[in-house]
This record gives sequence, C-alpha cells and structure tokens, in this order.
Amino acid sequence: MKFPENFVWGSAAASYQIEGAAYKDGKGLSVWDTFSNIPEKIKNEHNGDVACNHFDKYKEDVDLMGDIGLQAYRLSISWPRIIPDGVGKINEKGLDFYDRLIDKLLEKNIDPWITLFHWDYPYELYCRGGWLNKDSSDWFAEYTKIVVDKISDRVKNWMTLNEPQCFIGFGHLDGTHAPGLKLGFKDILRISHNVLLAHGKSVKVIRENSKLSTNIGYAPVGVIGIPKDNTKENIEIARQASFAVKRKDVWNNSWFSDPIILGHYPEDGLKLFKDDLPEITETDMKIINQPIDFYGCNIYFETEITKQKHEGAPRTTMGWKINPEVLYWGPKFFYERYKLPIIITENGMANCDWVHADGKVHDPQRIDYINNHIKSFGKSIADGVDGKGYFVWSILDNFEWAEGYDKRFGLIYVDYKTQQRIMKDSAFWYKDVITNNGGII
Repeated sequence: MKFPENFVWGSAAASYQIEGAAYKDGKGLSVWDTFSNIPEKIKNEHNGDVACNHFDKYKEDVDLMGDIGLQAYRLSISWPRIIPDGVGKINEKGLDFYDRLIDKLLEKNIDPWITLFHWDYPYELYCRGGWLNKDSSDWFAEYTKIVVDKISDRVKNWMTLNEPQCFIGFGHLDGTHAPGLKLGFKDILRISHNVLLAHGKSVKVIRENSKLSTNIGYAPVGVIGIPKDNTKENIEIARQASFAVKRKDVWNNSWFSDPIILGHYPEDGLKLFKDDLPEITETDMKIINQPIDFYGCNIYFETEITKQKHEGAPRTTMGWKINPEVLYWGPKFFYERYKLPIIITENGMANCDWVHADGKVHDPQRIDYINNHIKSFGKSIADGVDGKGYFVWSILDNFEWAEGYDKRFGLIYVDYKTQQRIMKDSAFWYKDVITNNGGII
C-alpha cells in the first residue's frame, strides 16, 4: 500500500540507552547513572556507562542511518549533559555534541526530531525532590529554552516528554526503573501534575523562542484495547477500555492526554482519585492545555480487555503479545478523541538476534512484525485517520533499561564488546519500505 505524500519514515533512540560517555566532557549525573550502578537493580549488573558509545561513534551511526534511507531520526537530549546540575551553569561541551549530531544528520538529509526528556533526569534535581518539587516544571522550562536557543535554527520537530506513564509508574510507583522509588498514590498524582505542567511550559517556551516554525507533540504510551470483533458493541467496549481510568495506577491514556488536549482531567479519574489529588488550579490547566500539532503514540501491544487466556500466543522476547491490529485501533481511537494528526513515535520488537555463520543478522520475525503493524496503520489511514509518520524502535540495539543488554530492538546489531555495527536484514527491508513509501507492504 502507498502512504500519503510527505509521510515521514524514521527510527528512534534515547540518549541514555545509546550514548554512553556517562562521565565525559562535563556531563552531570542522571538518575539512571546512579540507579543502574546499584547492585541487583539491572539484569546481569549492566549499566549505561558505555552503552553503544554513540557519543563517540555518532558519525558512523548517522552514516548507517543514511544507508537505510531514514527521512527522520527521533533522538532525545540528555538534560544533565546540557546542564550538569539540572539548572544553572550550562555545559557547552554537552551542547556542542548535539550541535554536531544535528549537523551530521542534516548532511545526510535526515530530519532531526527532538525529544527533550526520555527519562535521564538530573540527579542533582532528584536530590531536591525531583518531580515532586513544585518548581520542577520551571526547571524543565529553563532546560527547554537552552536547547531551543541552541538548535532551533535547524530543528522544527519537537516532543516534550516520552512515556510519562513509564517513568512515573516504573520509576516512582513500583521502583523497577530509576530513580527506584515506591511512593504512595498521593505523591504519584502530584508528580503527574507537575510533569504535565512541565510539558505545557515547555511547549510555550518552544513556540515563543524557536527560530523556525514548529511542529510540536509528545509521546505517551498508547494503552490500546482491541475489539473482539467489528460489531459496534465490541468496538465501543474497546474504545471505552482504551480511555477509562479504572485503577489507582498510571496505565491509562486519558489522565495524561485529556488535560493536554481537552483542557481537563477525565471525570472517572477525578472521582477515583479524589482522596489523593493535589491542588489543581484553573491557571495550571491553562498552562497544561497548550496547543500541540500532533499526537505521538508509542504502541507495541494491546491491553487485555477481558481475562481471556491466549495459550501459545505469539510473543516478542520481551514477552509482549503480538497483535498488529493494535496499530489500526490505537490510531483510530486517538484520532477520534483528540482530532490531532497521529504519528507512531515508537513501534518495534525485541527479537532473538545473533550474527549468523555468513556474518549477517537475519531477523525475519522483526520484518514480519513491522510489516504487519505498518499495514494496520495504513488501513487506519485509509479509513480516515490523519497519519503523518512512523518511527521504528530502535535504530540500534541498546540498553533496554532494567533488562540491560539482553533485549535487542535494533535495525542495526551492536556487538557490545567490540562496538561493531551490523545492519540486520530488517534494515535493508526498511530501506525498501522507505524508498517505495510503503508500497512493498
């Protein structure tokens, strides 16, 4: 199937997962630097100190992106690499790294899509209360302005936050991710509100200070219910499941998106959370409700609507159940609710990859997974969704958070001992997808 003209084909990665250089050129500590070096927190005692050494090998990596034919690369900026203490003195060497990276991308005709926060929160700000501190949204706005002032002469595509559900839920509620906290739900709601304020202030800073016209969104988790069949009744059940707030946790769409786009928290959440809510003012909601240009969706798998058993269901090596329909129903439900263009900001799979005897990495499962998911997204576009782009997660095998280096998501294989890169079969296949604007799907 052919995709719309000007549809964007890209891939993505995150600073802590690939950069390494954890203590180089004046970079400050992040909560992931400290957390991943605590014994038994990360599988096999892995950490991101070196990772893929993208900091030193970015030219080679961008050359490979060019070989694949990427039109866009979604990268995140390391806040403590730019401002070691989170606020205050700027680390010019850190800014210069991203300056060089962006120039190299543009040299290869790859459009940089910037994510300002992908979980590597400055440790020094964590010591001041982190996202619990009422000043945290101002800290994020200050950081945003420094980045915008430096690179907005070449960058027009921005995302504020990546997956608040994850860095709040895993990092502050169940403690399996940095900073490793297990807080009460009252604290979780305070953090969530401050994070949303940070998003709103960041959007405002980008719009007011960018040197180029802007295209701004953010990239939450897509919590998607899939209907059992195409009857109106079951489609509505799936839609409701995709936006309902039913439990005292963070795994929903509406608590983190309704305030941004619709200007208010969802009623079912306000009712369920009433005893734990922070102060929420009208001014706060106006700050959060800044206009954005697209809705980013990080979608990998479906949400179980019922307790149906799926014996023998196909799964990735993360254990995530595979159902390509998630990229039909997710974009459809989000577009119907929020009326914003949809970009798939992350989709991909962890696979059992290794270098074969012929020196190549054959990953037919990944090709099949991505092919079928893109096809589903294409069907949603054919049915009226304003789909603008698709980003494979990830460009490189990398540090998969609490799973360490065991899970491989990349289009490019990384030998972590030698730092050799090998393009997988999926990379060559994706090049054909891009060249043909999805025509081979």
